[in-house]
Amino acid sequence: MFSVGEAVELDRLAEALGVSPEEAVRAAASLKRRLEEGGSGIRLIEIENSVQLCSAPEFFEYIKNAVQLKKQLGLSAAALETLSVIAYNQPVTKGKIEFIRGVDCSHSVQRLTERGFVDEAGRADTPGRPILYATTAEFLRCFGLKSLSELPPLPEKRQAAPPEPPAPDDVLERAAREETEVADTEMN
Repeated sequence: MFSVGEAVELDRLAEALGVSPEEAVRAAASLKRRLEEGGSGIRLIEIENSVQLCSAPEFFEYIKNAVQLKKQLGLSAAALETLSVIAYNQPVTKGKIEFIRGVDCSHSVQRLTERGFVDEAGRADTPGRPILYATTAEFLRCFGLKSLSELPPLPEKRQAAPPEPPAPDDVLERAAREETEVADTEMN
């Protein structure tokens, strides 16, 4: 796992080790526990049905200084909003993202794709066959999620009750009043 540098599916790991998938899951859990309890600078994280070795968060500053990583700029509010729309509606077209946000999102989608948080997930079966976008394993890893099911629930929408239609008698009374007002105005 260390030499791969990215998430490895547990089934692939089991095959490589010549053990059952259940044994691979137990071995991964045991390794994860040992790394955390032993104060190691390495952690085992789970991403969907895969595992990956990464540095312990508490050592990030040391690692950053040692390899002089360029500081990546954070995501803008527009990019975070676009990412949220994609995460909760995936796979989703750019048109739907723009409909939900109410603004052009070309730059945000491009930026999220460059950062590896979003990728093309096929094409919609609609005229023009627009690209469908979905989040990636990098999105899950960076946001500390094992799967999309760990996304927080969206708040319930409070829908205002539709206004009551006027009673038929009210409509007739209002029309009569308006007619009388018009007639009074014409006489004056």
